Amino acid sequence: MKRTERVVTFGEIMLRLAPEGYYRFAQARSFNATFGGGEANVAVSLANFGVDAVFVTKLPAHEIGQSAVNSLRQFGVDVSGIVRGGGRVGIYFLEKGASQRPSKVVYDRAHSAIAEAEPSEFDWNAVLQGAQWFHFTGITPAISDKAAVSCLDACKAAKAAGLAVSCDLNYRKNLWTREKAGAVMDGFMRYVDVCIANEEDAADVFGIRAENTDVSSGKLNSEGYKSVAATLQKRFGFKQVAITLRESISANDNNWAAMLLDEKGEFFFSKKYPVRIVDRVGGGDSFGAGLIYANLKNFDSRSAIEFAVAASCLKHSIEGDFNMTSVEEVMKLAKGDGSGRVQR
Repeated sequence: MKRTERVVTFGEIMLRLAPEGYYRFAQARSFNATFGGGEANVAVSLANFGVDAVFVTKLPAHEIGQSAVNSLRQFGVDVSGIVRGGGRVGIYFLEKGASQRPSKVVYDRAHSAIAEAEPSEFDWNAVLQGAQWFHFTGITPAISDKAAVSCLDACKAAKAAGLAVSCDLNYRKNLWTREKAGAVMDGFMRYVDVCIANEEDAADVFGIRAENTDVSSGKLNSEGYKSVAATLQKRFGFKQVAITLRESISANDNNWAAMLLDEKGEFFFSKKYPVRIVDRVGGGDSFGAGLIYANLKNFDSRSAIEFAVAASCLKHSIEGDFNMTSVEEVMKLAKGDGSGRVQR
């Protein structure tokens, strides 16, 4: 497939270690090893959609670092911007939840290569050449102060070069406090055109809350999120604000939808999908990739939010962080074929 669009993403790719099936950590005698991370997940999704996707990070020059590079390369992600060096690859351990028992994640990522990378190691003018879009998440500035500077440099260079910039707020309490997140992320928002969040991110990062909503009960108030999106757009001047809406019935069963506030100030709500979860990690990243793709292809607002939600709905059926679906599969679901019938 000929690729004409070019998207650059920047962040950390980690080694993911997960017990077999639904075993708890204490039961595990072996762990399945794969790789994943917010911006890397977006790059893989876009590459599978036929986009020229570039992922930038820093990884050690040893075999584990190379394995991470290879995990991206096999899906056609451009890894030429990855800086090599440093001591270690970050790790996260995932214990899958079931029924009323939630999933758990344990991080071991301190002092990873990307966390200790010097901002001067990244030549953003060269990396961004020929690109139309730059994407990052709120996880990257949270990794370390150095990573925050590198990410801000990338945003400045992207904006100066005329690229569209998207950010998934992705607040992680294990990486920083709400106070620091709000202070740091506020400085990034002036460069962002498309803001992506989930039910809790806007509250955690900027103190903007949806009324009459309790995410722990699985009940969301759609009107409350219209107010959240409008407040974000007014405060920061975003062209688009997209919010994923997850109703958690249990660890296995969720209702999944999203809303989009576009540049004209119009709101669009997607269809709601009842999802039986195989693996929910990367669900938000696949949504972001779907929205980026829709914008690159000039979809109208209704089609854009339906494509993004369908893409992320399908991700929930796939093991691992990466969303290995095609545009054709996403379009089929977005147009209403969610039967799951065998394709022959």
